[in-house]
Amino acid sequence: MRVGAGGSAARVGLSHRYGTGPLDIAAATVARSAGGAAVEEGTVRQLTFDGAESVTIPAGGEVSGDPVRLPVAELESLTVTLYLAEPTGPATYHQTASATSYRAAGDHTADESGGAFTETSVSWYFLAEVRVLCETGCRDDGVVAFGDSITDGLGSTVDAGNRYPDELAERFVREGRPRGVLNHGISGNMITTGTPGTGDSGVNRFAEDVLDEPAVRTVVVLEGINDIGLGGRPGGQIPDVSVEQLIAAHRDVIGQARAARLTVVGATLVPFEGAGYFTERGEAKRDALNEWIRTSGAYDEVVDLDRVLADPADPDRLLPAYDSGDHLHPSDAGYRASRPSTPPCSDR
Repeated sequence: MRVGAGGSAARVGLSHRYGTGPLDIAAATVARSAGGAAVEEGTVRQLTFDGAESVTIPAGGEVSGDPVRLPVAELESLTVTLYLAEPTGPATYHQTASATSYRAAGDHTADESGGAFTETSVSWYFLAEVRVLCETGCRDDGVVAFGDSITDGLGSTVDAGNRYPDELAERFVREGRPRGVLNHGISGNMITTGTPGTGDSGVNRFAEDVLDEPAVRTVVVLEGINDIGLGGRPGGQIPDVSVEQLIAAHRDVIGQARAARLTVVGATLVPFEGAGYFTERGEAKRDALNEWIRTSGAYDEVVDLDRVLADPADPDRLLPAYDSGDHLHPSDAGYRASRPSTPPCSDR
């Protein structure tokens, strides 16, 4: 997992939110990554939980490990290794990590070589967060990127760090003001409706995924395309959603952000003509919601991804160079272009 800002220590959080029984973490470590499953020599640190090297997480629970001293530079990657000695039951995981995870039989938490790790996945299991801690000169102006698969980075090159929140973090570093950029995108997520496969609705998860995060000043909201594309399909379980309902949901999250004194940035929905769930009726809804985001003044700032990524010859489609191939998710170049030209954050 790549971090945004640097610091002198790290703290790892684990989640068993969707488990059905206790989860035993027999051992866990964190280290600086060295490519693939390998880690840098001499950087492996044992994780502890209230001083213990193992922990049992109850079904539905989360735990935060004790801080471990480990100097971390901005944009550096850390490797978290968990030893699961017993069957886990259903695993709480982040499906679309756009990063490779590695598996091996037995306890390899102390390994520096990646030779034992012969199985791979592109999901993160049980890992909820990595917090980088500092002792002096600490910033409290982090950014949460909140949304669906486009925030999640679907369509970007695996292990390349080309999701739009990654590109934003890189921009901050280049400008000499590195800060944490938290990616809270969930593939398939909707702002009005939650499902077992796509997570809680954006309205309902906003408090935990944004407001409960420490040292955050700004949130970028990019949600609604799945409500439009998935809602009301024949034989589907997701209700049809009106433009008025979409606007009401956006107003809800704006209100939650304002109550917490956060700067809230709205991003327009990207073109999706040619995508598997495109319809002309859905396009009319997208146009109407985007116009409201641009002109209503409800958001503090607006990032107009629609106009940035659209093909000038057909504004309802992604520019081919920005299209990952499914006519919905940007390519690496598209995610790079999605990085706001004016960084969406407040220095107040």
